[in-house]
Amino acid sequence: MEIFERIGNVQGKAMALWWLGDLAEQQGEYTKAISYLQPALEILQRLKSPDAESVSASLDRIMGNS
Repeated sequence: MEIFERIGNVQGKAMALWWLGDLAEQQGEYTKAISYLQPALEILQRLKSPDAESVSASLDRIMGNS
C-alpha cells in the first residue's frame, strides 16, 4: 500500500485496502476489516469505480456479523 501511495496510484491503494479488509474478515477480525474497507469504499466511490458496490456489500455483510 505504501508503494501505491508513493506513486499516486489511488485505485491501487483502494484495492490493497479491500484485499486487507477481506483478509481481516476471513480471520474474524471484523473491526479491523471495517477499518480497511471504509476508506477503500470512499476512494472507489470517488473514482466512480464499479468495484465500490462489491466493497459496500462486504461492509454490509461484516456489519451484520459484528
